Amino acid sequence: MARFKDREKALALRKQGKSYSQIKKILGLSKSTLSVWLRNYPLSKQRIQELRDWNEQRIEKYRETMRKKRQARLDKTYDEQKKIILPLTKREFFIAGLMLYWGEGEKARLQCVGVSNTDPSVIKFFIRWATQSLWSQKHKIRIQIHLYNDMNIKKEMNYWSRTLNIPLKQFNRPYIKNTSSERINHKGSFGHGTCNARISDVLLAEKIIMGLKTISDEYTK
Repeated sequence: MARFKDREKALALRKQGKSYSQIKKILGLSKSTLSVWLRNYPLSKQRIQELRDWNEQRIEKYRETMRKKRQARLDKTYDEQKKIILPLTKREFFIAGLMLYWGEGEKARLQCVGVSNTDPSVIKFFIRWATQSLWSQKHKIRIQIHLYNDMNIKKEMNYWSRTLNIPLKQFNRPYIKNTSSERINHKGSFGHGTCNARISDVLLAEKIIMGLKTISDEYTK
């Protein structure tokens, strides 16, 4: 008797335009059972399209909900880390710059100090570190941009000049690679080329390299 009632309920729901998944969720029946009971009651093409569209909307809504949850979690973590980390003391800021230089800085030559990166925030940090912690003068900083042959050279030069707040007169001639930017952008890299910020100062370079050596000697034994 219970089986008959379930079948009648399933049939009624099907006539309302419910999908197998929806009926299964409501009645707790298997899809194999429903396929037998409802095989003579197919949905119209219009209703199938409506269900498909609704499912896509549901998926998109779910993605948006998850995105908001993730963003809320990141915002909370950001606020927590900001309270823990900031403000940096002068010593901490100097050490942070050394760590950046250890990873991204020019260490092969001791004639100059330089950092290359596609991310302008890294270059901006380096410039601030160089001028505040190393007492280097901003007008001594030279910039060279590495670009691809399909990029708008003038536009990118102006972009970096504006972003770094450094006049174009402090820019060297850009280095143009004979390949397309499509490959590197396809891999998710930053789309304005690579920026190299450099200061010609032997004593400053020696100070940084020896500072890094003291850390390396102490913590990589």
